[in-house]
Amino acid sequence: MNGLRVIKAGPLSLLQDGGRSGWQHLGVSPCGPMDRHAAYWANRLLGNAPGASLVEIALGGVELESLGDGWVALCGADLPITLDGEARPNWSRFPLRAGQRIKLGFARNGQRAYLAITGGFRVEPVLGSVACQVREGLGGLNGQGAKLADGDLLPGGEGRFERGASVPWPWQPDYRAERPLRVMLGGDAGQFADDQLQAFFQRPWQLSPQSDRMGARLQGEAIRAPQRQWSLGVVRGTVQVPPDGQPIILQADHQTMGGYPILGWLHPRDCDRLAQCAAHQRLRFQAVDISAVQAEVRAFRRFFGAGS
Repeated sequence: MNGLRVIKAGPLSLLQDGGRSGWQHLGVSPCGPMDRHAAYWANRLLGNAPGASLVEIALGGVELESLGDGWVALCGADLPITLDGEARPNWSRFPLRAGQRIKLGFARNGQRAYLAITGGFRVEPVLGSVACQVREGLGGLNGQGAKLADGDLLPGGEGRFERGASVPWPWQPDYRAERPLRVMLGGDAGQFADDQLQAFFQRPWQLSPQSDRMGARLQGEAIRAPQRQWSLGVVRGTVQVPPDGQPIILQADHQTMGGYPILGWLHPRDCDRLAQCAAHQRLRFQAVDISAVQAEVRAFRRFFGAGS
């Protein structure tokens, strides 16, 4: 059998793919990779579809053994990568021989790395996806939402290349760069007092350690939100403001309905950047027009063949 054996699973390694679409009306979260930019590049390097199954590795500390000859690609967080003790570059693809071991150290910058294999990992989907959702107990290797564990076998890896390849450097993000995250105002934004909207964009925020794949929680001087008496559907990137005035930005494992007032939505490309931010990192936001966001997202999706 081709594929990988998990020697050390690390703090949180999850099988992900393009996500579980078409089930949110029944309360099922879409899941998928937190950083789509890195995940799509890992699959592109191997000629896979952008939503092919791969492993999302949080923080690092992973060791894997190759069960056969094949190719893998790694993109995302800046972490040490070695193959049988020899360094390998990030944002690249490289070959494996049976019995070789890949070791990933802990991230120096960024939070999540993506490991893809030729053809994707062959795992039985649940509701059309292998995306692992621990909270709901869906997907993953056993179909019940379990994170990867030492000793797990990940089948896959058919396909060969003549040479290695890397992502061109302009498309390799610098996770140390401090740039404002862009927000499209909308939802209940018109009900916020003007000074409270200005405060959201003018004040510095910190990413709370309580953040997870469901939502990024912000810490800072509270803002006042209007009251709302009903719930409505929510999507990834929704900026909610609960009664304590500490905003929450919904992430890949977000719930499907929410009752907190909505200030707006984070730019989809900046959801990827947010996924690579460390706890306590300082964050700032700026308002952006939806037309510019639409054009950028269309170009991104067309480049990777993920539709328009």
